[in-house]
Amino acid sequence: MSGATVGAVRIVLRLEGLCVLIAASIAYSKFGLGWGTFALFFLTPDISFLGYLAGPKVSAISYNLAHSYIGAIACLAIGFLLPESAVLCAGMIWCAHIGFDRALGYGLKYSDGFSFTHLGRIGRMAVVMPTAA
Repeated sequence: MSGATVGAVRIVLRLEGLCVLIAASIAYSKFGLGWGTFALFFLTPDISFLGYLAGPKVSAISYNLAHSYIGAIACLAIGFLLPESAVLCAGMIWCAHIGFDRALGYGLKYSDGFSFTHLGRIGRMAVVMPTAA
């Protein structure tokens, strides 16, 4: 897959994900928010996997919307500016989730299939899904 990151750059990007996970978790703990809430909502962005029921193009879009820092950072900004603790809480959990996924090597998806990410192919037996013309 063209556009996939390889070598030392991939390692750096995965380490950055780990740093985001750690930083978001520390920030979450400093705000005194409940860890039960963190655990309950940590996997919420993975609901975007339901996009795979509609095909590879829709799935890539839904996954990437839920696993991009754009929405998470927007939540953090809104949470700080208003101040709105629920939105701030959501932003920190969302950032932690994305960092966790990136640290594991799950990058943003290409519409070629789940296995094709900006961090390289994932899975042992990556299934190639044809792209619509």
